[in-house]
Amino acid sequence: MADVAKMAGVSQQTVSRVVNEHAKVSAATRAQVLRAIDLLGYRRNLVARALVTRNSRRLGVVSFETTLYGPASTVYGIEQAARDAGYLISIVSLRTIDMAGVLDGIEHLTGQGVNGIVVVAPQRLTAEALRDMATSMPVVVVEGGQAGDVPAVSVDQVRGAYMATRHLLDLGHETVWHVSGPAGWLEAGGRVQGWSEALTAAGRAAPELLPGDWSPRSGYRAGQRLAAMVGEVTAVFVANDQMALGVLRAFSEQGVRVPGQISIVGFDDIPESEFFSPPLTTIRQDFGAVGRRSIDVLVRRIETEGPYAPERHVVPPRLVLRASTSPAR
Repeated sequence: MADVAKMAGVSQQTVSRVVNEHAKVSAATRAQVLRAIDLLGYRRNLVARALVTRNSRRLGVVSFETTLYGPASTVYGIEQAARDAGYLISIVSLRTIDMAGVLDGIEHLTGQGVNGIVVVAPQRLTAEALRDMATSMPVVVVEGGQAGDVPAVSVDQVRGAYMATRHLLDLGHETVWHVSGPAGWLEAGGRVQGWSEALTAAGRAAPELLPGDWSPRSGYRAGQRLAAMVGEVTAVFVANDQMALGVLRAFSEQGVRVPGQISIVGFDDIPESEFFSPPLTTIRQDFGAVGRRSIDVLVRRIETEGPYAPERHVVPPRLVLRASTSPAR
């Protein structure tokens, strides 16, 4: 910093003000200091700065199953929003979803000096752990349902599933079958709830629920069962796009035409879904909006004194129409 000050012909305090984006620096002086910084290759020592200011400008993320599209996209959205807000991210991927695992992840990040933590909590056990958690660290939960007093941000899973099912009913299908996600996942439960509510509102009986585990293989197994019931089955809502891919493969092998004989709606709108055969009608989740909302809430809690009122932010989903659905024949 002394070298920068000498080259720019200013004080070290002025250099500090420029580096920390202080408003009381003229445009000409700022440009002069920035030019000296570029010429000298000066870089701030963020660790030293954190020791002085007690602000690491770093946030923690605790997540699970980051190989899956939903959790991975959520973490990516959080990371991008944090960077836009001037923070870096440290991530802990949990091996076990229980109170001990969640608290270990939070303790590990606290030891790294993070200012706050986002917990991506798609499973019921994680949300329950957060409800019982006592920590002075600012925490926001994503997809964690009602996690007590911990602020929560989530996509409206129930609404998305309702929209998917209602779309198929509006096309004239008598009922809609459902391939669900695994038990214990809040998102899977919300999608089952939305599917059931849409059928009940239309006065239709709910068919047998076909369980899956988010994988294309489990969708393939469900698709084999559904293919054997062509005629009885004319419409299927699948709880994620990867399982829908497996269903489509099973239908193709059995000569079932989509959407000629059976219409299909997925959930997530993964980048590949528009290139399925046929392109998949699905529910889009706005992971970018989830990231921005969660970081906005967390940074506000970091930068302001409590007490805080409980917060629940819900991001609306959107139906994306493609070629895998058509009117009932």
